[in-house]
Amino acid sequence: MLKRLTSVALACMVAVALAQSACTKDDAQGKSGDATVTDDTTKKAKDQKEEDLIPVETTTVQTGTISSFILLSSNLETEKMTDVYSRVQGLVDEIYVEEGEFVKKDQVLMKLEADEYALAEARARVEYEQQKNLFERSETMYQKQLLSKEEADQARFAHDSKKIQWQQANLNLDYTSITSPISGVIGERLKRQGDRIQPADKLFTVINTDEMIAVVHVPEKELGKIAKGQQAFMTSDNLTGLQFSGWIKRVSPVVDPQSGTFKVTVGIRNEASKLRPGMFVNVHIITDTHKDAVLVPKTAVVYESEAMHVFVVRDSLAHKVTLDAGYQDYEKIEVRKGIAPNEPVIVVGQSGLKDKTKVKVVAQR
Repeated sequence: MLKRLTSVALACMVAVALAQSACTKDDAQGKSGDATVTDDTTKKAKDQKEEDLIPVETTTVQTGTISSFILLSSNLETEKMTDVYSRVQGLVDEIYVEEGEFVKKDQVLMKLEADEYALAEARARVEYEQQKNLFERSETMYQKQLLSKEEADQARFAHDSKKIQWQQANLNLDYTSITSPISGVIGERLKRQGDRIQPADKLFTVINTDEMIAVVHVPEKELGKIAKGQQAFMTSDNLTGLQFSGWIKRVSPVVDPQSGTFKVTVGIRNEASKLRPGMFVNVHIITDTHKDAVLVPKTAVVYESEAMHVFVVRDSLAHKVTLDAGYQDYEKIEVRKGIAPNEPVIVVGQSGLKDKTKVKVVAQR
């Protein structure tokens, strides 16, 4: 009986121990589960907070040089342009150049049939040589007083006349080779092989495009800002991204009473050979230049009524700054105050932003 009671008591003790162990494990699992739920909630809240930030793209404010300018439009011209004519008549035998080709000064452009001129030159040379011999004999006779001074002078005049005739015939033979008076590009070729030409017929147009000009008419109020040698530059809507340097070559002293303008001739260096006569260009005459200016890109500007604003990112907040603008060009605006160099300004995503909105910079140019 005693042995049976002992066995029952031992079984009760084991049952109690197992129950306590199960409770402890459940409590541990409960606490671990609560911690996991808390971490997930925190992460979700953090992700939600980041999603609430407005994504933007920024660029850094730079310093540089910017100028004010007078903007006018014109068509390009060239001062070094010439029409080529023949000095003698004849048939076109050979043509050596075509439109668009570059030629050097004195390069042969065309050849005329030269047989008649060659014969004329040979005949004139023979006549000159004959008269030269007569002149030399007359000089000898005059020295020996066998010929009067008048007869000696007549022989000398005849000699000089034949020499001039031979030189003229030689020139006419040379003129059958038609050359370019300047270096440049063939703009026009007006005759074909076999055509008969006269000295009045235009054969070619040669254009030197190394230096172009644009004639603009500047308003009278700008008269005090314009001077010879002043810097300028030009752009073309058809040559995107290219800028051509220039300078003021001439300033007319006369103001046109009808238009209230005065004529200014601007020279352009056509170093890249991209410009052509007749092209429409925008002429920028520089009137003043600021160096080391604080510059913001125009892509960062938000326009409200007549004011210009940019958003500067400071401590993850987009601060709205009203621009105190100075000079500006096609890409940049000078900022006089309110923005420091190297500050990030928003260039993408600023539309609709309010002052001190929280933002997230996702890219930087």
